[in-house]
Amino acid sequence: MYPVLFRIGPFALHTYGVFIAMAFLSAIALALREARRVGEDPNKILDLCFYLLVSAIVGSRILYVLVNWSTFKDDPLEIIRIWHGGLVFYGGFIAAMITGLWYVKREGLSLLGSVDILAPSVAFGQFVGRIGCFFAGCCYGKTCDLPWAVTFTNLESLAPKGVPLHPVQLYSSLNALLIFFVLVALRRIKRFEGQIFFTYVFLYGVSRSVLEYFRGDDRGMFFGGMVSTSQLIGMIIAVIAIIAMIVLRRRK
Repeated sequence: MYPVLFRIGPFALHTYGVFIAMAFLSAIALALREARRVGEDPNKILDLCFYLLVSAIVGSRILYVLVNWSTFKDDPLEIIRIWHGGLVFYGGFIAAMITGLWYVKREGLSLLGSVDILAPSVAFGQFVGRIGCFFAGCCYGKTCDLPWAVTFTNLESLAPKGVPLHPVQLYSSLNALLIFFVLVALRRIKRFEGQIFFTYVFLYGVSRSVLEYFRGDDRGMFFGGMVSTSQLIGMIIAVIAIIAMIVLRRRK
């Protein structure tokens, strides 16, 4: 695709970085709008988004580096070049959750109410961000002969060149958009605090585990290559989400 939008001398504007920035900005805008709708202080939600943004970038990059250490061991400086692509959502999710717990406790916010506000925004941000992955060629799919297979030819692309691949980045993007619409619709029939967030966790965990079968990049496999790192995490958090929703509904 087009990893670089344009160059001016030594400066290069990377498409991945542009879409990641758009993802975070759109997610924050949606979160602020939702905060106003439910009567939460938008300034506190904005501060929360800032902390989550920083922790999510750091956490997602750390997990990506750990899973793909062979790529970085000979060039450690590549670790900080995130504009080349390479963020693992679950790493950012875990880091953001830890940071979020600290912030809502410090500010006296409702934990479940806050994450319900943020969940649809996160899904929409993923929808935008995965398009950046597609342009960069990271998170690429397995080879296939389907009519919609994509062949990367740009020498700067991170995907294998000259072979038809599953456009799994676009699968992931559309998946996130569908989850977003489900969460928005769920707001009208929400029965307990945390329902929207844990619905997001469940839907993403299950769908991500399915999408992993179409990925062609190094996945960091477990159990003799049967399960990838993201599949293992996805299955675990999906089970946790189901248990959490049962407990929260009974408490209500």
